[in-house]
Amino acid sequence: MGHPGVHAATRGDHPAIIMAGSADTLTYRELDERSNRLAHLLRAAGLRPGDHMAIFMENQIRFMEVIWAAFRSGIYVTAINSFLTTDEVAYIVDDCDARLVVSSRAKADVIGAIDQRSTPRVERWLMTDGVPAGHGGQGSSGAVPPDWESYEDAIARYPATPIDDQVPGTAMLYSSGTTGRPKGIKRPLPDHPIDELDPRTANFFISRYRYGPDMVYLSPAPMYHAAPLAYSNAVHRVGGTLVIMERFDAAQCLADIERFRVSHSQFVPTMFVRMLKLDEDDRNANDLSSLIVAVHAAAPCPVPVKQQMIDWWGPILLEYYAGTEGNGATFIDSHEWLERPGSVGKVRAGALHICDPEGNELGPGEVGGIYFSGGGSYEYHKAPDKTEAAKLPGGRTTLGDIGYMDEDGYLYLTDRQAHMIISGGVNIYPQEIEDTLITHSKVADVAVFGVPDPEMGEQVKAVVQPLEGVEPTEELAAELINFVRQRIAHYKCPRSVDFEAQLPRLPTGKLYKRLLRDRYWGQQNSTIV
Repeated sequence: MGHPGVHAATRGDHPAIIMAGSADTLTYRELDERSNRLAHLLRAAGLRPGDHMAIFMENQIRFMEVIWAAFRSGIYVTAINSFLTTDEVAYIVDDCDARLVVSSRAKADVIGAIDQRSTPRVERWLMTDGVPAGHGGQGSSGAVPPDWESYEDAIARYPATPIDDQVPGTAMLYSSGTTGRPKGIKRPLPDHPIDELDPRTANFFISRYRYGPDMVYLSPAPMYHAAPLAYSNAVHRVGGTLVIMERFDAAQCLADIERFRVSHSQFVPTMFVRMLKLDEDDRNANDLSSLIVAVHAAAPCPVPVKQQMIDWWGPILLEYYAGTEGNGATFIDSHEWLERPGSVGKVRAGALHICDPEGNELGPGEVGGIYFSGGGSYEYHKAPDKTEAAKLPGGRTTLGDIGYMDEDGYLYLTDRQAHMIISGGVNIYPQEIEDTLITHSKVADVAVFGVPDPEMGEQVKAVVQPLEGVEPTEELAAELINFVRQRIAHYKCPRSVDFEAQLPRLPTGKLYKRLLRDRYWGQQNSTIV
């Protein structure tokens, strides 16, 4: 156990990756050989343990071989959100100190438009067709940009055997801050031998999630997300089969569980909602009896939704609360949750603290900031101020959430600091959207926040104060939404725009966004806090 090479030596023909839509497959032998070739290329390019590379790619069969090349070379690899715009991608490529970038033809129009003068550390740009040699499937017709190399041609020049100095690498993923600029979450490189399982895999994935060589794991979410990447990586560490959906579709997900005899999967609450909203005939059309573990996280799951899922699938839902920072985690199974609906469990990694703004520990039932200690160290790349802002004395660090513990130590989430929006399991921060809208010539002031959405959990709402003399019309609302869509990733854009004659902003400049937000959440007695 430990990496694909171990399993390639014992059962090389076992499927390591299957693309759910096309059924394109990589065996462990192929995954091992291809990741070895890229690892040799990384060394030839001068990358050594502790250096950085980036990957910008949709869900496709090349994704994990790139990840494994980094993880076998001691490299920090940044998987970039595949829905970002050119400017957003360029910022992350430069900020993460990537010396090599791998992308795909499907993303050529976005990443090929980067002005490479803005990313001076990048020495090589590789682009894959995304179609395995000798396999079926559909590639992309996007043209390879100038100065980019063919990924397939480049790695073919190198041997399929392991590099001489294999050491574990890790991911350095980006999470947006409240200022709108994303920040890289950097953890120390693993210190265990490359051929050994890390304690986290052994303790969590094998013990709690029943991972093993005969498992079939369905990954329905974008692979650049921290959770799908970590859980898929663990599948390969134990020798199981990873089935990747090109994109999530509720009915197709249920069909894939039956088709591939899926034993494990991970979801966000929005996926549950979409599956529950299928017609009864569609919900019952497939045999789901192979599924033994359904993990969920990323956003609070409404109690009625989770109850319906347990009623449907049985007590196989396992929930955790954690972050990319890896500073701690809680865990709860279905049986515990049925006794404590709404809880995200007891701490399973590190120690859990509920603290007031001064850092004082609070008692059971008292709401405060959620902090972990002793669960793992991290820093925000090139942002020591943000690293320190998330800390309290005694090694306590926070993900920015608010909640409380009951008498038995079970954690409940009650709110999120800085009014972060979680839509479909994806974190969206309003500041970036506000900073874009305020540049429009007809906007005097703007507030962006999340409002209830029965499917996505929350949707992005913009409340705009037009310039004096500008009429607040439906046409203006459409114009503003289109204005944002042209400048930032579409999933972050407001779904709707409302207008106010004056936003509640004090002369000091502070905007009391809660006075606006609470109207949409059915709270009419808000006070300024």
